[in-house]
Amino acid sequence: MNKLFLLILIPLFSLGQEISLFDSDGEAVAYIDSNDEDSTIYLWSGSPVAYLFPNGDYYNVYGFNGNHLGWFEDGIIIDHSGDAVGFIKGSVSNVYTQYEPYKSYKEYKPYKEYKSYEPYKPYYNSSFSSEPLVLFLKRGK
Repeated sequence: MNKLFLLILIPLFSLGQEISLFDSDGEAVAYIDSNDEDSTIYLWSGSPVAYLFPNGDYYNVYGFNGNHLGWFEDGIIIDHSGDAVGFIKGSVSNVYTQYEPYKSYKEYKPYKEYKSYEPYKPYYNSSFSSEPLVLFLKRGK
């Protein structure tokens, strides 16, 4: 992970902000609650679907159902095929981010199931997955 990104990301997480996640069309569909000790990922509707688990230079993305969904590295969520599924503003230069509407109230977080093992990280592709970010994250429910 690039050290400049770490310098940017650490203050964001420590200030307790909500970090928007955009899909391949630049639409804000989810966000990371960095004020939460689990760094929970909520859909824009307020539904908690996943959380970030630190692992050295990157974060694993786990669903509350215990499934490993992918990785969060350099501001980009990567799936098991190595394709980008979502990103934070400024981490992808060729996608325009749209206006962020108001968020719904957060629902209660479910209990975390036992985490599955992290698979080997694939080589990253320079393309987006055909799976929408919302569906990717809903696999964590």
